[in-house]
Amino acid sequence: MGPDRETRERAATGATATTRPRTRLDQPLPPRRRLVPEWDPEAFGRLSERIARFLGTGRFIVWMTVVIIVWLMWNIAAPRHLRFDPYPFIFLTLMLSLQASYAAPLILLAQNRQDDRDRVNLEQDRKQNERSIADTEYLTREIAALRMGLGEVATRDWIRSEFQDLIRELEEHRSDGRVVFPAERPPRSDVDDR
Repeated sequence: MGPDRETRERAATGATATTRPRTRLDQPLPPRRRLVPEWDPEAFGRLSERIARFLGTGRFIVWMTVVIIVWLMWNIAAPRHLRFDPYPFIFLTLMLSLQASYAAPLILLAQNRQDDRDRVNLEQDRKQNERSIADTEYLTREIAALRMGLGEVATRDWIRSEFQDLIRELEEHRSDGRVVFPAERPPRSDVDDR
């Protein structure tokens, strides 16, 4: 009567009653076990790129040719009891098919990764070009504003021409070795009377 009665009293009843234990929300869940092994996609991608690069080299073609020639020569010239793949070379065909079946997806994976990198680079180049165009337009507007401002400023050539005009005027109005400045000149009507 004692232990059964206590468990019944402690058990939740009603709509909130659950049979499974409640998990705490303030603690992370324990890692789950998976049937499929986990791998790092970046590491796998880098490995596939290395393999694809090797498959696309002359070194691979030379080694593949050497292996096939040795394979064929061994299975043709070796004593009959040492030959492991006689004339129709079915095992060689199987090995080449296996190699091709793995090489094609690895090459495609490497190309997809290269396409992703190219897409990112193109996007960065596009943004850089937009910034360059905006900077160029800004500088063009600034140069135009400076030119407009310089149009109102006295330039060296303008000042030089004004000085030359003043010197000519002074030389024309010189009398008795004394320089007469334009402000000291008599009015025009007095000059005409003389």
